[in-house]
Amino acid sequence: MPAHSPDDAAPDGAHAPAAAAAPDAGAPDAGAPARTASAETDRTGAVPPEPGPAETDRTGAVPPEPGPAETDPAGSVLPDSDPAGTGLPDTVPSEAVTPLLRGIAVLRRLTEADDGTLSLSALEKSTGLARSTVDRLTATLARMGYVRLDGRDVALAPRLMELGNAYLAALRLPALLSARADALADELDESVSLAVGDRDGIRFIHQATRRRAMSLSFRIGDLLPAERTAPGPLFATEWTDPDWQHWRTRRAADPADRTFPAVPPREHPTSDEDFVRRTAEAAADGHALDDQLIEPGLVALSVPVRDPGSGRVACVASVVSHTSRHTATDLRTTLLPRLRTAVAAMEDDLRTAPPPAPGPPRAGLATWTGASKQELGREFVESLARGLTVLTAFGEGRSALTLTQVAKATGLARATARRALITFTHAGLVSPAPDAAFTLTPRVLSLGFPPLSRTSLPEIAQPHLTALADRVHESTSLAVLSDSGTEIQYTARASTPRVLSARVTVGARLPARATALGRVLLALPEVRARGYALVDEELEAGLRAVAVPVRDRTGRVVAALNVAMHAARRTTQACETEILPELTRTASAIEADLRVAGHFVHVPPA
Repeated sequence: MPAHSPDDAAPDGAHAPAAAAAPDAGAPDAGAPARTASAETDRTGAVPPEPGPAETDRTGAVPPEPGPAETDPAGSVLPDSDPAGTGLPDTVPSEAVTPLLRGIAVLRRLTEADDGTLSLSALEKSTGLARSTVDRLTATLARMGYVRLDGRDVALAPRLMELGNAYLAALRLPALLSARADALADELDESVSLAVGDRDGIRFIHQATRRRAMSLSFRIGDLLPAERTAPGPLFATEWTDPDWQHWRTRRAADPADRTFPAVPPREHPTSDEDFVRRTAEAAADGHALDDQLIEPGLVALSVPVRDPGSGRVACVASVVSHTSRHTATDLRTTLLPRLRTAVAAMEDDLRTAPPPAPGPPRAGLATWTGASKQELGREFVESLARGLTVLTAFGEGRSALTLTQVAKATGLARATARRALITFTHAGLVSPAPDAAFTLTPRVLSLGFPPLSRTSLPEIAQPHLTALADRVHESTSLAVLSDSGTEIQYTARASTPRVLSARVTVGARLPARATALGRVLLALPEVRARGYALVDEELEAGLRAVAVPVRDRTGRVVAALNVAMHAARRTTQACETEILPELTRTASAIEADLRVAGHFVHVPPA
């Protein structure tokens, strides 16, 4: 395989076009995740080399691969100087992959930005990286399908959610417990969440929210300070002395919680002793309350869900409301018994769940990265692409992997996989586990998952519609069936500049049976047989349209996609031979994004 590419300069503004995303990787299961030290890590979390004279020198170290990019010549503190969240600047291990750390920094800055979008100049400023480096990193991420380049703006793309999906699949808790959380939310008519601990914070892994004028804005993957939440004291009952010291260090360095963008800055800091007291109460009571700690009006009640094997807290289930509906005391008095009942059922589900069955390993990474490097040259940072793909080696039935398994699953050389694991351990994305294995940490969700978890189907489809309109030089639209089933509603649209074109606004409704979009959504027998619908001047004289279905990850038709034009520009045969292949290709691209985005979150169709 080609060696890691050096992170040297490239012309400002140079970008590679977005292309097909890299293949995922998988591997056989290696057991359940854990947080203890292993034989494959030292006390600093570094991964010592495994035997093999070709990959090690006499000291046992892996020799550096070619290129100045793999180490920071100025020392070892990168722009993201606290990647593991210690509260203090951290020193980068000498064998860490610098482009990979820089790529992580770019993704985190985009995650923190409004709508997951920043200009290239804003990324340059927020990361402290050179513009040429930002250009190359974003070009590589675009090639992987993880970001979208739109002029001088960079936006997170749904494909990036496969990294967070790998963590959530390996964790298994959302798959096993989300139905119970959703049912409890329906029963109580209140929002219900599941959260896991992330060092001295908590991170959401599932949200069942209510549709009200006053509703929660927290997203899956959002990180909150433990001391300002109801789940926090429950996780803190299991903290070690170093954990408490880490928490106090962070509190002293950031008393207003400005490093937690998901919560408003703290106006009136509380004492450390207050959280210590709440933790002691949580240990004694088996539940915890948040009485407007995040912001005025917000209250929550939490109960731990314990792992049936270890008895430790696997996650925390919470009921969240506001003071116009419940006070904190009323929340506990009224809803605690039903929350405990739901948690008991969740623990039974964990106890009786069959072992996960790992899927077949995916292949093709080496070929894909090599081809991408050959095509894009200096604009493709191969070490970044290889490193991020290591995270996708994990998943359901692959919760803990050894170095050997990671290398086999990804097709990477052991030395390359080892350096990626060293880098991710330093960044807090990977943790050592028993039996010389490694697991993903909740921090993987910090790579784009929170903003992308709120993405709707029209938002997923819009870039694809724009690209389709540019290719065929005709208007294209996405639509869903109305609740009545008699009309279609347009939800996204793209057009090209023509004097005569099909013009309809987003939100407009038309009779379903008179449109190609509607006939696809109604699943008329002839349409089901052909796989598409073609309407020739039936809705309006001169208007010709062809449409295909868009399916979710279960195969259910959730929308329809069309191209509409004046009948004088293309015959019906030309629509089938020229437009239909492009339309089908676009629908497949939307479906690929939808499969990733809809794995653990609900994607609104409109």
